[in-house]
Amino acid sequence: MTAADVLFTVIALVCAGSAVLAVTSRHLVHAALWLTVALGSLAGCYLVLGAELVALAQLLVYVGAVVVLVLFALMVTRGPMTRTRELSSGALQRTTAAVVAVATACLMSAALIVAFADTPVRTGGTGTVELAHDLFSTWVWPFELLSLLLLIALVTAFATYRLTGRSGEGDR
Repeated sequence: MTAADVLFTVIALVCAGSAVLAVTSRHLVHAALWLTVALGSLAGCYLVLGAELVALAQLLVYVGAVVVLVLFALMVTRGPMTRTRELSSGALQRTTAAVVAVATACLMSAALIVAFADTPVRTGGTGTVELAHDLFSTWVWPFELLSLLLLIALVTAFATYRLTGRSGEGDR
């Protein structure tokens, strides 16, 4: 076992543990922060595997944008930040959800193992230069249009918030 294997295993365990904590945390802000740790450690896994561009995209897009958006949405909506009795689920519902989750994971694992058992793994992937060339030549317009669409959505959400004077609470 090489040092890279040990490092990958440690980072993967941190990623899996923080992902479980993000899902099982009862405090909403803590769940968002555990999600940040999970996504950041996933970028670390990409770095260990030698995919620097994917790791950078992971950090910029998910950790830098999605998690900040989730935290911003939590602050703007003034949602319940702590446990509330009406939003808590019972033990039967949590147990049923856990059983369904494990069964789904086993089913997907079995299907993937059967489907790709004889497929050889390609270890020499496309380099960063080739990927950057494709990204900035073939795929530049779809990315630009997507960024424009996201900007329009953000400006519209902000304008709607300012014009209505409400913070997403709704009429209760």
